[in-house]
Amino acid sequence: MEALFEKYQQKLNHTSLDFVRGVMDEINWNARLIGIKGARGVGKTTLLLQYIKLHLSKEPELSLYVSLDNIWFSANTLSDLTDRFVKSGGKYLFLDEVHKYPGWAQELKNIYDDYPALKVVFTGSSLLEILNARADLSRRAVVYHMQGFSFREYLAIETGITFEQLSLQQILENHLNEATAINAKIKPFQYFNNYLKQGYYPFYKEEADLYQMRLGEVINMMLEIELPLLRGVELAYIHKIKQLLVIIAESVPFIPNVSKLSEKIGINRATLLTYLHYLEEIGLTRNLFKESQGISRLQKPSKIFLENTNLIALLASGNANVGNVRETFFANQLGYRHQVNFSEKSDFLIDNKYTFEIGGKNKTSKQLQDLTNAFIVSDDIEYGFQHKIPLWIFGFMY
Repeated sequence: MEALFEKYQQKLNHTSLDFVRGVMDEINWNARLIGIKGARGVGKTTLLLQYIKLHLSKEPELSLYVSLDNIWFSANTLSDLTDRFVKSGGKYLFLDEVHKYPGWAQELKNIYDDYPALKVVFTGSSLLEILNARADLSRRAVVYHMQGFSFREYLAIETGITFEQLSLQQILENHLNEATAINAKIKPFQYFNNYLKQGYYPFYKEEADLYQMRLGEVINMMLEIELPLLRGVELAYIHKIKQLLVIIAESVPFIPNVSKLSEKIGINRATLLTYLHYLEEIGLTRNLFKESQGISRLQKPSKIFLENTNLIALLASGNANVGNVRETFFANQLGYRHQVNFSEKSDFLIDNKYTFEIGGKNKTSKQLQDLTNAFIVSDDIEYGFQHKIPLWIFGFMY
């Protein structure tokens, strides 16, 4: 355990507090068992270490951070570590990458039941199944989901200015005043295109010229390690799944014809639909359906986007469709807090109430004339008017 504690202190010493994600304040850190899910690379580890540094650093011996893919666990169990930690006075245990530890759910349940004074926070892949785990952690764990940077968070890092989060209602009712206040401090379009290409994943700050290479590595890790490990996907199919992601990246956007697609990439229909479901689970795509209830993994999505615009910039290799980029940004930023569905009359139906059509600065509201709660979202405009709203301002929602 001493070796683990030493590595933990080294990580803590190198953790910066220059910028702290907004999700830090959304988590109820008083809960006894907290789970944080999210795609690889969105900043889960940094969040844990920042919390420790901000709130637990005065008594460092009371907390311990470990990654469960550490080789130490090849000869030791999580239960043994926990027992030793509690007996030495430990109160706060932070477990990273739990999905890489066999039997993690059962051991976490036992730890929760056997050490009532211990608080545990764990992170894992977006594919982490809490509700379906045999140990039934759903009754014990409070689970949160993390995304990459919003445009608002990206601006905070790039400009040093922290803007308030805006609710959907604030944007719909008061977007002109909100846009005016923001434009008085910065020019959104000075930063917007850079964010769309390489501002979503926190590691963009480390070495900007290597960002796309690192993002490619993240995608490969998801496809070649997490999908086979957690969903049993055969490695022989990974190349075809990559082909599928490129097709989605270059589409206008992608409305799947499953029969033709399965024939084109050589995967049968049922397997293809299952893989489309897995790609959304892992955080690489966002699948839109007409109905929000009773969606099964064998139901065909009405429209498919990549999860964020940085993935398009990487996978489309200069062939990105501007309409696809706009809609992907909108779906990503809205999807963090709201229900996003396919609409036959426009581009999106949000919360089964609001209709949105996405386009450029000359987009008109002609096709929305007979709809209530309908809005035009336009790129390339700094300010909106009435039901026409700038696209960029939806990046201030988290």
